[in-house]
Amino acid sequence: MAFSSTTLAALIESNGFTMWRYVTTDTRSTVSGSGYFAASGGRLRAGDVMLLQAADALAFLPIRTGPTLGTGVTLDGVVGPLTTVRTALFNFTVNQAISAVARTIVLAPLLAGLVVGGSIPVSAQVTGAISNVVFGVYDVTGALVPPAITAPVISGSASAILPAPPLGAGYRIRAADGANPALFIASLNFNVGADLEFLLQENAGHLLLETGTGLKQS
Repeated sequence: MAFSSTTLAALIESNGFTMWRYVTTDTRSTVSGSGYFAASGGRLRAGDVMLLQAADALAFLPIRTGPTLGTGVTLDGVVGPLTTVRTALFNFTVNQAISAVARTIVLAPLLAGLVVGGSIPVSAQVTGAISNVVFGVYDVTGALVPPAITAPVISGSASAILPAPPLGAGYRIRAADGANPALFIASLNFNVGADLEFLLQENAGHLLLETGTGLKQS
């Protein structure tokens, strides 16, 4: 195709020197041919430089008299549209103050002789930012035996009364921070025996009166 003035643009103009950019679908050899820029109206002057983006090359070319192009330097072969990539690097600094906060729960010893149908008084000494303690009985598999009771921390201690679980062994009392259950302490294993207030059969069942009530020891 012929020269197109619409794709010829001045990138830099200073002290009689101009750097031009010309984009065309013609090949470099076509653009370098004699008379190609004859229609430029004298805009191209000797000593100017052209950034040529042709169909088969990207090149820097000097302008000679005529105007004609010199040999110049080929920067690349077949190219697409000329694009500019800009990058920026930002540095960020974050300062964070860290301090340790001690929180502890110490479970008081349990009463001995826990029996079915009775109750278990529990208490714990607390230090640090703990506002309430959750007490619960857990069986040998680690499952909670309902109910769990939440007690407020008053003057560094919390207490509650839990119902005794069914007859069995391997139970534990657990006291946990109400706001962070991962902070807890567990008692040693304990057993729950039969209620010795009643007279028992050989299989630990209650002996009953004719009225159906349990037969108690005198």
